[in-house]
Amino acid sequence: MQTRSTLTCPLCGHAETETMPQDACQYFYDCRGCGALLKPKPGDCCVFCSYGDVPCPPVQASGAAACCGPAG
Repeated sequence: MQTRSTLTCPLCGHAETETMPQDACQYFYDCRGCGALLKPKPGDCCVFCSYGDVPCPPVQASGAAACCGPAG
């Protein structure tokens, strides 16, 4: 299981590699390039599934293409 993912901001293109939480979905992320608050795209559970190059650990563990469920 991969625990790091590179998030790419859809607004400014800034890319940052981050460690993902292994037992939860991360709903918000502050872009370090432009300061935008990123939220998941509709149908995604977290910012890593929407903007990362690796999906979040719950999705990796389930092997599903769908989200890991609603963020708590």
